[in-house]
Amino acid sequence: MSGAVDLSSLKQPPAGAPGAGNGSGDYTVGEADFETRVLRRSTQVPVVVVLYSQRSPGSVELVRLFETLVAESGGAWDLAAVEAESNMRIAQALRVQGIPTVVAIAAGQPLADFEGVQSEPQVRQWLTAVVDAVAGKLEGGEPGEPEPEEDPRFAAAEEALERGDLAGAEAVYEAIIAAEPENDEAKGALRQLRFLERAQGLSPEVLATADANPSDVEAAVRAADFELFNQQPEAAFDRLIRTVKVTAGDDRTAARTRLLELFELFDQGEPFVVAARRKLAAALY
Repeated sequence: MSGAVDLSSLKQPPAGAPGAGNGSGDYTVGEADFETRVLRRSTQVPVVVVLYSQRSPGSVELVRLFETLVAESGGAWDLAAVEAESNMRIAQALRVQGIPTVVAIAAGQPLADFEGVQSEPQVRQWLTAVVDAVAGKLEGGEPGEPEPEEDPRFAAAEEALERGDLAGAEAVYEAIIAAEPENDEAKGALRQLRFLERAQGLSPEVLATADANPSDVEAAVRAADFELFNQQPEAAFDRLIRTVKVTAGDDRTAARTRLLELFELFDQGEPFVVAARRKLAAALY
């Protein structure tokens, strides 16, 4: 698989996206910590990403097998267990076709993979081949290697988010932008945060309300927020594009403006963003 899969879209995950904590023995990884715990970690040792589903007992058992084996590995490799249905961007980036799928990442790139449940001897053999393939080729986390210095302002915002203080985090990002109007990282974080503030309290009823009256812009934008919050960006984009088609004047402008705001929450090279921009252009002209 090496070189065949582009993981760059996962290097800047959405703020507040689902992810696991980093407690001892917790190998669960989501979009929020994929860059740190998989891409960056894989510059030191290979990281085995197991994409599984809670609805697939066989895939859950495979995760447990890998948890046992990584504990025995002596740090030769690391493990990331990704619940595929909750982390569709990861599954799409890794071109997952079936569950379970196991992908070894080294130096930020896929190295080897397999699909389906395997026996313990087969898994051990595969792991040995992965470790041997990268022996002496990774940085290995040399002592004294300088770590990038963290901006204390962003650290303060992250601490506020961990406390559930969204308003506090928003104030920090606004202060950064006031001091540095061109700080794209702060702008992106603020967009993500404001989206979360809007979307996290929405319920499925907003979908029925919007479906009942497609020209109701306020209902449409709320329903689109709900869909995006629930990992359905294509559905959210299509809903607002339909609203653009059936409205005019200020209503049309409001629907288009919200759609453009939602686009900005993603890497602009994402295929579903590119496709939605084309649909929007067709709807407008």
